[in-house]
Amino acid sequence: MPTPPDLSTDAHDGPRLSAPVQDALLAVAHRRMLAQGDSLFLKGSMPDALFGVVQGTLRVSVTAQNGREAVIAVLQPGHWFGEVSLLVGQERVYDTFATEPTEMAVVSAPDFHRLIASSFEIHMAFTRLIGLRLRQALRWIDDAILSPLPARLAQRLVTLAEQSAGEAADTAGITVSQEDLAMMLGVSRQSVNRQLKQWEDAGLLRLEYKRIVLLAPQRLLRISTL
Repeated sequence: MPTPPDLSTDAHDGPRLSAPVQDALLAVAHRRMLAQGDSLFLKGSMPDALFGVVQGTLRVSVTAQNGREAVIAVLQPGHWFGEVSLLVGQERVYDTFATEPTEMAVVSAPDFHRLIASSFEIHMAFTRLIGLRLRQALRWIDDAILSPLPARLAQRLVTLAEQSAGEAADTAGITVSQEDLAMMLGVSRQSVNRQLKQWEDAGLLRLEYKRIVLLAPQRLLRISTL
């Protein structure tokens, strides 16, 4: 798994685990391969493991009773998740699907609980991870209520880019479809496409098939704060 940056409290950083903590998890993990469209787990399933994305991309979503789907996140290599359900011992609250061939690291529930109990560093890393995710979720709620679409879309693109591992500092590629972006923001795909096209014409990004390359992330970051 690519080595991610250490956790940061900066408002624009995605929640991540440090390399030493990831190494401890990988030492007890087994690997699982998912084909495109395969589900890792579904809403309502009981937690039995912690998961990390090694290669590929995982789509996290929830579906309402009327069938409408909302994409919560698109997880890329370096992301670990599933700790909340393990810690509270309750069923999963979202669905996960691979959007391309994806390799997962799987840490069984007994191994996860043993590591948490035996290592203060790992215990605190997950405590901080949960806190940062809560902070990020609250910020996204505020954005959804108060910010116009360009600011919300720019913020989501910057966040997804910063969560991608192994990208250059001046450019960053995001494996995400425009449909998924629209579901994340609760708007139409046409609205997202129209804004992305404007930014592509302005040289801020480049649109590829199910991929967006940010050419000027700092300019998008400024837009996200307007």
